[in-house]
Amino acid sequence: MSSLPKLLITGANGFTGKHACRHFLNTGFEIIAVTRTDFFSKEIQTTNCDLTNKEDVIRMIKKFKPNYLLHLAGQNHVGKSWIDPISSLEANFLSTLYLVESLRYINPNCKVIIVGSALQFDPQDISALKNPYSLSKTLQVLISQAWEVLYKLPIIIAKPSNLIGPGVSNGVCSIFARKIVEMEKRDTEKVIEVSNLHAQRDFIDVRDVATAYETLFKKGSSGEVYDIASGQSRSLEEVVNTFKPLTDVNFELKSQVHDQVEKKVEIETDKLTNLGWGPQFPFEVSLVDILTFYRENTKI
Repeated sequence: MSSLPKLLITGANGFTGKHACRHFLNTGFEIIAVTRTDFFSKEIQTTNCDLTNKEDVIRMIKKFKPNYLLHLAGQNHVGKSWIDPISSLEANFLSTLYLVESLRYINPNCKVIIVGSALQFDPQDISALKNPYSLSKTLQVLISQAWEVLYKLPIIIAKPSNLIGPGVSNGVCSIFARKIVEMEKRDTEKVIEVSNLHAQRDFIDVRDVATAYETLFKKGSSGEVYDIASGQSRSLEEVVNTFKPLTDVNFELKSQVHDQVEKKVEIETDKLTNLGWGPQFPFEVSLVDILTFYRENTKI
């Protein structure tokens, strides 16, 4: 029987989940990867669980009694939330409720990280609600914070900014990289189109985020919300211009909007950096690694 701390990772087959599994496997944790599909690694123990099924969740928590839980699973597509808002609420809100409630009476000492979103809204201002996804993530965080307050469960909220890095992702940097690799491999139009070149984002490497989660498990305080970000705002024009020297393709950049300037993104990261965490992957290195991934996986 393993003496390593037991970590349950939901959404283990996703972009962040795969990186988190690798990171925690290499840093002294026993990993249980929660997935509904075939898992990417035979080195890691897996379990199938429908997190929207209360009985499934209860059985899983009873079986593994984890020391830590990293809840990454969910529906993270704004467009899908408009088409099927109920499934978004089930995936983000209901699954979280089942998890924290199961832990409450089966394993209340399990330290939990719930991953929130920058698209959450202030519940006191309903007019600020923009889409069903925002509602589902806001409710997810509210129920987590409520169970921490009401039942004293050790729950931490983490809010990463825009994730980048190698692996399959629908993030804008991966979209640009896939387009560049397609232009390198095929005789396609040498153009990248962007809706607004002036749009501002804070990008953080997913591998740095995995390290941040470990820091929060070890040093984070229950009930706190921690932003995980690089602390540097970049325009999409800057992103594309950083890609340009990394390829031999001389592509054209087109923008649908030319005069709409956005404010720089300002995310306060002191709460996390005060725990000793800091980004280790420079932005340019992340872009190189994204391009390398798609060049080596051209069928994706």
